[in-house]
Order: sequence, then C-alpha cells, then structure tokens
Amino acid sequence: MDLFNRSWSALLAAVADLSDEDFARPSGCAGWLVRDLVCHLVIDAQDVLITLATPTAEEPTRDAVTYWRVVEPPTGDDPLDALTVRLAAAYEQPELLRFHLDDVGAAAGRAAALADPTGRVGTQGQVLTAGDYLSAYVLEWSLHHLDLVAHLPEAAAPPAEGLGRSRELLEAVVGAAFPASFTDRDALLVGTGRRPPTSAEASALGALAARLPFAVG
Repeated sequence: MDLFNRSWSALLAAVADLSDEDFARPSGCAGWLVRDLVCHLVIDAQDVLITLATPTAEEPTRDAVTYWRVVEPPTGDDPLDALTVRLAAAYEQPELLRFHLDDVGAAAGRAAALADPTGRVGTQGQVLTAGDYLSAYVLEWSLHHLDLVAHLPEAAAPPAEGLGRSRELLEAVVGAAFPASFTDRDALLVGTGRRPPTSAEASALGALAARLPFAVG
C-alpha cells in the first residue's frame, strides 16, 4: 500500500510540473494526447475512491495478479476511450484539468493511506482485499507514468521500485519472465506493446516475442 502512494504521488507530481503546452503533446497511449491521459487519471482516481468506499463481507475472488487480464490492444474505437477524449477537450484550459486531478487525486491518496489492507472491497463484480487492490494499481500508475513522459524527456520518471513491482505483476499475469537484460522500464514498454522490441531484444525474447504484446486491463 505504501508503494501505491509513492507511485501515485510521483505521477501526480509529474502532472503538476507539466506546462500548458505539454498537455497538447502526444502521450504513450495510442491516439491520446497528454490531456486525454490526464483526464483518464481523473477517472482512475474516482474509481479508487468508489472501490475503497464499497466494502463487502464476501470472500475475495481476485488478488493483485488476477485483478489483471490480458486483453486485445486498444484500437481507439472503445466508447469509453472516445468519451475520455471528449471530456478532456471540454476542460478547455489545462489548469482546470490539472486542478481537478490534484483535488480528486489527493483524496484517492488519502483514502488509500487510511484503508485497512485486510478489508474487502468490491469492484467490477469482483472482490479483493484493499491491500491487493491497491497493489494491483501500482501497475496502472507505472504504465501511465511511462505514457505521460513518453514524449517529454525532461519530465520525471516513475519511481524505480514501482517499475520493479510492475514488472513482477506483469510477468505473473502473463506467466512468463522477460530477459534479465531488459530493464524494468523496457520490459513494461515492450511487454505491453508500447514500443516494438529492437532486433537484439527480439532475439533475447526468443519464443516469447511471438506472444507480444500483452495489453492488460
């Protein structure tokens, strides 16, 4: 849970440091500008608040690993993705979007810090302990932090420990380990299809290269 807050705080700080011009730059999410990604983070923060405010006495059906599924790579045709783009554009001024994320994002961080890790919460028809739910979200924060800075070389990178944990989660989800020669960052970028492997990386991946990408959702 501490890693959740460190990863989330780093992501919020990176957004806070963006210039207004940065919001119109492309992100690492195919088809999304940085402003669209930031709007998605607002929705993510709301989801965290909703989930932590949805306690249940039912037995857990998922954990931090099985929360995730390998899904088809996004095509841009998903209605929710399209809604996110329209919603982001409606903010008009980057400062309004930055303020909204800071407001709801800080609340999500406080809720996570106060949560009982052994308590059970419901989300998307599944039940997890709060600790597993928040641990799963480290992968979300790390991937989106990489998306945020994909075309912003001066922006702060995600925390190393968050990248390491995210790699562990991704490898557990797909049931395969990336080569030791891969950095955690490259394992996440190549593994989830955010960039293609180089020829040397493809060689190191061996048979695993044919299974890429592992889009998770």
